[in-house]
Amino acid sequence: MSQSNNKAMVEGLVDRLVCENLKALVPYESARRLFAASDNSQDAQVPVWLNANESPFANGYELDCDRLNRYPDCQPSSVIKSYAAYAGVNNKQLLVSRGADEGIELLIRAFCTPGQDRILICPPTYGMYAISAETCNVGVEIAPLNSDFSLDIEAIKGFKDAVNIVFICSPNNPTGTRVAAEQIEQVLEHFSDSALVVVDEAYIEFDLQSTFAPRLTDYPNLVILRTLSKAFALAGIRCGFTLANEAIIHTLLKVIAPYPMPEPVAQIAAQALSANGLRLMNEQIKAIADEKSKLKQSLQILPGIELIGDDKANFILFRCGQKQALMDFLVSNKMFIRDQSKQRNLANCLRITVGSVQQNAQLLALINQFYQTLGTPA
Repeated sequence: MSQSNNKAMVEGLVDRLVCENLKALVPYESARRLFAASDNSQDAQVPVWLNANESPFANGYELDCDRLNRYPDCQPSSVIKSYAAYAGVNNKQLLVSRGADEGIELLIRAFCTPGQDRILICPPTYGMYAISAETCNVGVEIAPLNSDFSLDIEAIKGFKDAVNIVFICSPNNPTGTRVAAEQIEQVLEHFSDSALVVVDEAYIEFDLQSTFAPRLTDYPNLVILRTLSKAFALAGIRCGFTLANEAIIHTLLKVIAPYPMPEPVAQIAAQALSANGLRLMNEQIKAIADEKSKLKQSLQILPGIELIGDDKANFILFRCGQKQALMDFLVSNKMFIRDQSKQRNLANCLRITVGSVQQNAQLLALINQFYQTLGTPA
């Protein structure tokens, strides 16, 4: 059989067998997927990745290989105890997973019946809530944010008894805005007997005063998502946490994989959550905050750029009339930021992850060079 005939046969088989709800599904465009070819380029120019909200810091860890021949614990006690102490919850209110993304999927799988139930999202926001739901054949309802990126409370309330989970991202990605505590409280109370309210706190270390972790005992339907990917500079190990009341955690344990946390990941996570690890994380947060402030000051004096949203995370969102031209120019120079213009109410918007001192200087130099080449900024 020729290669072309074999390919056609396989594609036909896949088309017949694939789940119906996946046929029209567009995969999530992760930062790495968008520029995968550039990552493998033989060009001597080193890419600068400021498009995935990763930390610019890379910290060292030790690895004990004596247990690598054994299956790991489903919920390693060293990680559970350390993170529970850090977050101010008890051990039974915590689940560790392969990134917060797995936490999103587990919640949908555990609390939404495929082909029947629905979730609610508030765009512009993180795209994986909808992707995970659609993958599980769960419907997605939308209550867009207001023009100031606050929650549209009345629109959200209209979905009472129509959704099983409400996802709220705070600080929100990609707008960098904090959702007011009063608004989250209203949503929790309104859905107290009908839906889980999931507050995604992936960026909470950059706005720690707004965490809802101390409120778990106040709201039985509250769920909080956390991660080591951002402030802890550990995106590469895929380690996230779900904080919730014990009955919710017990249910999630029914659907999680038998061995979700590889032994090396557990060891690194435990070290990151030690006293020294937490001290280092806090020092690096301060360094990122300093660079973020400098980056904002430099951007906002450019006549072609308008800062959008807020800065409660480790990134900056801005609007640019020459969005596509600027994006193309940066990509041609191996400088990768994130185009958010497909998101609702974010036309011509780009998002910059705060990088190292050197990376930020390189980015600003390129943006200034772009405008000088362009002539008159719009």
